[in-house]
Amino acid sequence: MLNALALGGRIIAERDDDRRIIDVDCVTREGWFLSDCTLELFKRLKSKRLIASSAGGPYRITRTGLEALRS
Repeated sequence: MLNALALGGRIIAERDDDRRIIDVDCVTREGWFLSDCTLELFKRLKSKRLIASSAGGPYRITRTGLEALRS
């Protein structure tokens, strides 16, 4: 999933009424949806600060995520 994000993909989070994330969809830059994008994987990437949202937009890979991908 990080590879798709590094190539320009994004993660779209669906929230409930309490603003909690209940579902996520990973979309590549070509518009394809990845089937292996789960809420558990999203939480692990977010807790390691490999992905982040900026100004309320979709989640994208961070510089830390790019560095983790290279090694």
